Amino acid sequence: MTSYSYASSLGDTSYRAVETRARLDALARLLDSAIRVPGTNIRFGADALLNLVPGVGLLTSKGMSAYLIWEARRLGVPLPTLLRMVGHVGVDFVISAIPVVGWVGDAFYRSNLRNMDLLRRHLDKAHPMASPIQR
Repeated sequence: MTSYSYASSLGDTSYRAVETRARLDALARLLDSAIRVPGTNIRFGADALLNLVPGVGLLTSKGMSAYLIWEARRLGVPLPTLLRMVGHVGVDFVISAIPVVGWVGDAFYRSNLRNMDLLRRHLDKAHPMASPIQR
């Protein structure tokens, strides 16, 4: 079964939710865990790398985090959950603002993956993924 026929069997709204989930999941992984340090299980992402560029890097990485929250709002995530998501990014912002320590903190405090987990829980309730049609 092609991805189109599977997606069309989900219905238009659910298909958009699946598409959005995949896109935002990829963004969260890119920001928080895209690169693995060889020989270890330590992972970091573009968020940590962007914070090496003073000012602009911090604003860019937090701007992408804000986009994830904006999309969550668009998908109907309730206000208390959105506030938790904002809190995660706020903590990340405070950690990132500290020179040198912030870079290390970014490697271990993964606000975008935490926010994706909250979004995924909401989408699982609001747009449950249908199982593919068996042939």
